[in-house]
Amino acid sequence: MKMKLQIEALEMLAPFRISGYVFTESPVLLVTLEDQGHRGRGEASGVYYLDDRPAQMLETLEALRGEIEAGIDRTALQSLLPPGGARNALDCALWELEASRAGVPAWKLAGLAQTRPLLTTWTLGADDPATLQATATGRYKPARALKLKLTGELEDDCERVRAVRAVRPDVWIGVDANQGYSVDVLDKLIPVLLDNDVKLLEQPLARGREADLDGFPRALPFAADESVQGLSEMEALVGRFDVVNIKLDKCGGLTEGLAMVEKARALDMKVMVGNMIGSAWAMGPAFIVGQHCDVVDLDGPLALKYDRDPGVRYDNGDIHCDDSAWGSR
Repeated sequence: MKMKLQIEALEMLAPFRISGYVFTESPVLLVTLEDQGHRGRGEASGVYYLDDRPAQMLETLEALRGEIEAGIDRTALQSLLPPGGARNALDCALWELEASRAGVPAWKLAGLAQTRPLLTTWTLGADDPATLQATATGRYKPARALKLKLTGELEDDCERVRAVRAVRPDVWIGVDANQGYSVDVLDKLIPVLLDNDVKLLEQPLARGREADLDGFPRALPFAADESVQGLSEMEALVGRFDVVNIKLDKCGGLTEGLAMVEKARALDMKVMVGNMIGSAWAMGPAFIVGQHCDVVDLDGPLALKYDRDPGVRYDNGDIHCDDSAWGSR
């Protein structure tokens, strides 16, 4: 088995702002595995707020090249590398390689009888209200679900929510606070969210402040994103969050992502699949996880100037990921 490693900067369609960050491009690590005419591809952005970057991810895999090219499988990989972008890219490449060897799509290897298009949120950055309204009614008019990024600036965030709901009374709306709030300010935000029929509040507090939510009334579902990186952190969410946001860059690949779905159901929690900014090669594995999910946020290619060819398709607010985009030869 031969492994090729490459860093590519995916160009953003426009600057994208969230709490504490502005993105103009998204560097990703690409892993390609080849073995006797079979191929597997994986793409990972890493976890930027944990300083998990493509350059370091490449160095990690390069140092393990001998073990990997000797013929590592997905089971062995789980103990070789911790959760994060390096394991994600390699794990997903191993899934596609195994699918190629077996002559079946990756989703069939994952135990699915078929796949279906998924209603996905389309994410609005933390822009000014007028820009948000223009995007929501213009380029994002086909969306049937929107996710609005907040910054932790209460009055500005409230205006953002009101502005989007005013021009899009028809859509499901969730908001992502990206760790921007504290519990004392959260009390003031939630009534505005309820007044505007917001259905989900994602990651309201900073990672490490989860205990602040003990006893806090959740008038709408709270989703854990930064607060849950992988399987080992899931039980601590019970009683504090209602939804687990699974991102393959965080948990380290499709293998653990599917295990997290099972664990969430056992904990009586709902499941969401999310993504860092990425192309079809990242959306493909997440699309398999999304077949099991209550909320889907797989709009990464919408933020890019160009997707892969072939890429994913968006139609009437749904994401379609054909086998040709990722998961089959």
